[in-house]
Amino acid sequence: MTISTADLYDDNRDVQVAAPGLRHFGGRRSFGGEVSTVHVHEDNVLMRERLATPGEGRVLVVDGGGSTWCALLGDRMAQRAIDHGWAGVILNACVRDSRELRDMDIGVMARGTSPRKSRKNGVGAVDVPVTVVGCLIEPGHYLYADDDGIIVADHNLLT
Repeated sequence: MTISTADLYDDNRDVQVAAPGLRHFGGRRSFGGEVSTVHVHEDNVLMRERLATPGEGRVLVVDGGGSTWCALLGDRMAQRAIDHGWAGVILNACVRDSRELRDMDIGVMARGTSPRKSRKNGVGAVDVPVTVVGCLIEPGHYLYADDDGIIVADHNLLT
């Protein structure tokens, strides 16, 4: 699916436009879908569990508090997301294995990279409202991303 956030915005001015700050790391640079959310801090257990459920073309939005201390997603977790049908992952945090992520058929946007693994305590919340790059994102919203940025809507813009 090729998405143009500029065209979607032109046709739907009531959407939220994310502030710049996240970079592309995945092989898909244009992706979108219904949103599921996770709120964590330097701990990726809940995120890993969520990506093991059927993605059905959805996008997982992870509010990691903007932490750059560790990576919340690497190549193995990205493969888990692909295997379960997720379209993409948006992280207000870091990734690792960035070279491998580049060649994987999934959208991944994040703050940056860190070689450090995350903690494994299972602390956080799933499917709660989160604020990422200036957008209040709720489960069931729709997120679209490409090289021009990210937009968020409360309904599907592609129907």
